[in-house]
This record gives sequence, C-alpha cells and structure tokens, in this order.
Amino acid sequence: MLELKDFEAAADRLKNVIHNIPLSTSATFSAMTGAEVYLKYENQQKTGSFKVRGAYNKIMKRYAEGDLHAVVASSAGNHAQGVAFAASSVGVKSTIVMPRSTPIAKVSATQGYGADVVLAGNIYDEAYAKACEICEETGAEFIHPFDDPMVIAGQGTIGLEIMDDLPDVDTIVVPIGGGGLASGVASAVKMLHPNVRVIGVQAAGAAGMKASIEAGHVISLDTAKTIADGIAVKKPGELTFALCSKYLDEIVTVDDDEIAQAILFLMERGKMVAEGAGAAPVAAIMNRKFDVSGKVAAVISGGNIDVTMISRIIEKGLLRAGRMTKLRILMQDRPGQLEMASRIIAAEGANVMVVHHDRTDVDLDIRDAILEITMETQDREHAQRVIDALRANGFKVS
Repeated sequence: MLELKDFEAAADRLKNVIHNIPLSTSATFSAMTGAEVYLKYENQQKTGSFKVRGAYNKIMKRYAEGDLHAVVASSAGNHAQGVAFAASSVGVKSTIVMPRSTPIAKVSATQGYGADVVLAGNIYDEAYAKACEICEETGAEFIHPFDDPMVIAGQGTIGLEIMDDLPDVDTIVVPIGGGGLASGVASAVKMLHPNVRVIGVQAAGAAGMKASIEAGHVISLDTAKTIADGIAVKKPGELTFALCSKYLDEIVTVDDDEIAQAILFLMERGKMVAEGAGAAPVAAIMNRKFDVSGKVAAVISGGNIDVTMISRIIEKGLLRAGRMTKLRILMQDRPGQLEMASRIIAAEGANVMVVHHDRTDVDLDIRDAILEITMETQDREHAQRVIDALRANGFKVS
C-alpha cells in the first residue's frame, strides 16, 4: 500500500513540470447550493488533464532507476497524451496503442507529444491486447492508466494541493473511472486529514467501482456506456479498488443528461470547457447527489472533449434544462393551422428554430398532419406554458 511519503515524493518530481493551478471559488455554485464551492481546474493542466501527473511520476521514477528504455500504453485519450509527454521529456521512446475508432484529433495530439501511435482493434480491450503484445516483443514497459502505485501517487498530488490551498475543506469531490484519481486523492487526503470527506462520482452507465465496492470484490460490467468517455471503464483495478474501499466515504452516480447539463453550465457560467468526466463532480453538486455543505472542492479532471461531440452534448444539456424544447403537434391538414400554431408559440415568447411539416405518415388520418418543432425556451416552466397554450387552442401536443 502507498504511504504519505510516496505522494510527497511524487509532488517533488512534478513541482517544476506541471502547472500549479490553485483552487478557484465559484460564486455561482456557492449561491446554488448554499455551500462554499471551489473548483480545481485540471482541464487547464499540461496535456489537458490530470493524467500527466501519474504518467510523469511513474516514468520519472523508473527512468531514475536507470533501466527504462521504452514505454507502451493503451489509451484513447488523456492517458495517451500524458505518457507521450512524460516519455518525450526524458528522451524515452513511447508507443501508444489506440482503438481505430479514436478521433483523429486525439491521435494527432498524441503524436504531437512525440509518441508512435499504433491503431489496433475497435475497443479498448483489443488495443490493450495489442499493447501487451508489443511489450512482449520489444521488452518495453507497460504504463497502466490507473492500477499502478506510482501512477496513483502522481494523481494523489491533487489532494495535497487542495489541502495546501484550503486546509479547512470539508468535502472533496472527484470523478471515478478505473479509480486512479479517486484512490490517489482519497489516500493522500485521508493520510493528512482523516475527517475530510471524499466523494467519488461515476457515470450511471459505467459505475464499475460502485458495483465492486457493493459486491465486496472487483467485478467487470457487461457494458460501460456514457458520454463521459474518460470514465467509461468496465472494470476497476485491484489496487484502486482496495484504496477506494478503504478511503472513499461515498460513491454517487450521475446520468448522461446531468453530465451534459454540467458541461453546458461550465461553458456558459464558468467559461470553461470540460469533458464529460471532468464535469461529473459538478453534475453531482448541481443535482445534490450528496450532502453539499460547508467547504466543497470539486476536481474538474480534464477538458479534452471531442469537438465533434460538443454540439450534441450542448443540445442534450439545453433539452434537459428546458432551454430547447422539441414538440410533435397533431393538427388538421387545412390552411391556417401552421400559422396559428406559430402565432401561439410567438405570443408565449418562444423562438422557433426548426420546423418539419409532414402529411405523408402512413399512420396519419388523411385529414391530419404532423408538425415537428424545435424551439428555444427559457426553462421547463416556459416550455410547459407554450404546450398548455397550444392545447388550449385545440392542438394535440406530445
């Protein structure tokens, strides 16, 4: 098991390498919750996420031991870039195996940090198998994304920094995928201040750590489905499981709608771009998944969101917040009906964005038509007023 000195040694290795990002107070979240909410913006870290901490700590420790000549990792995102950056900084060859489905931007970013990229398989497990094969063939060392003590120690330096910035913090909130960040932060913090509460947040569709702790042993989920790809892990590590079981106070889950809403909120109110995993702690705070009180520090773990996903995530967030509403209106197929519906919507102050009028659906009565409308609304209550007004004028709305 890790000791406090391991985290302190990691902090010493990292002190002249990573960005020192102090906690930022959030007036918005504080007003929303009644607590004092602080945010740790690791999306502004080198390579765009916290992952560089663990990768750098592991590689530098091994490099200092004098027998590290090459490293291999399997990842579709943040760990890939962290390993590539760390290895290139000391002149060690790195090979990153990524699934063929990895977005081109992430492949290019990893190559930009100096790694050789091998595309193999369609899912992470297949990329991992290829990485192990390369290690056997070349003698290169595999750098695990989370289940490694030195990787965990590197991630845990975030906990040390939070305690330095806010010694009287009551609660720290971190996302959980494989558990490297959560186990590191929880271990470091509890070793310093056992009374500080540490809450882990998982995506509801990929809550492998929560399920494992409830079962009392590591289990593997059948699927890990979530927009938060950074925490879409089926099976946590053995070491991370042991540490999370020992040190975490609670694990809560957030669904994809809640994550999307948090991403949107951070963009609009915080002027920050967070990936799904990074927004998960904020989603837990916004939806009060735990007792949000006292001084609360949330780790925004990364900002490497796929740009092709941003528009879909924003739309999902707008829909959940009631700021975008989609209606399906059944109306009589006669002149003036479309105009009447438009006038009602305008009178209620909504803004029509998309209109689709269909009279050819085979299930429709020959005298009816379907009007599908996407409109901009203020919130759910405003959307409901529009719906009520349409129904009051004889339209069937679903």
